Amino acid sequence: MTLLALNNIEVVYDSVFLAVKGVSIEVPEGGLVALLGANGAGKSTILKSISGLLKPERGAVSHGQITFEGTDILALDPPERVRRGLVHVLEGRRVFEHLTPEENLLAATSMHGDRSEVAGLVEQMFQLFPRLAERNKSKAGYLSGGEQQMLAIGRALMTKPKLILLDEPSLGLAPFLVDEIFDTIRRINAEQNTAVLLVEQNAVAALDVAQSAYLIEQGRIVMSGTADVLKSNPDIQQAYLGGGSGVDYHAVKHYRRRKRWLA
Repeated sequence: MTLLALNNIEVVYDSVFLAVKGVSIEVPEGGLVALLGANGAGKSTILKSISGLLKPERGAVSHGQITFEGTDILALDPPERVRRGLVHVLEGRRVFEHLTPEENLLAATSMHGDRSEVAGLVEQMFQLFPRLAERNKSKAGYLSGGEQQMLAIGRALMTKPKLILLDEPSLGLAPFLVDEIFDTIRRINAEQNTAVLLVEQNAVAALDVAQSAYLIEQGRIVMSGTADVLKSNPDIQQAYLGGGSGVDYHAVKHYRRRKRWLA
């Protein structure tokens, strides 16, 4: 069953700049879907259109429909979307640096009235991310980049979401931490049956955990399919997975390949 559906949406900034052009995406219940593309392709804009965070950046969905569990959510404000079970982990981690890990987690629990439930959720996050338990006396600003990313994901999970939107969780992390973060994403999806829409430039890591994927270029979806299908596509291998040799990647991504995909 489809949990989230974007139907032919367009996003404009300042009522002038068209950033997303006729994008349609589906995320099934319990699914793990990757959204791939280069910088500036429109990936983060799509996530913000889903979570309702376009308005502070003078953006708006000008056309199309976004449904969550079959209900149109475009008229709902961001807090109501969170209460419905949709949560967004922004690029750059954005933790409360002056608070401890536990205080960061508690900051996301205003929707829960049961103290014992909240305490149980905190314990679950410390089991999922043992490093946070070890560093619980430290201020979040002193955590490493990987630990802050774990905290940002854990804080989102405190809302008990049905769908988590992850924006570049591997950004700026060492390779061994990237592996750890993606292992955790896989566990969250498999063990908690939480659906994930993952925005990533690291196509190798994303396609290793995702079940299906979409490729976006200049605000348009130019390719979609199962993760295995995209991994085996020669254009994807050359442009995003490091396949081939002596390739001008800028030309591949932005000229010849796009023309072939859009033909």
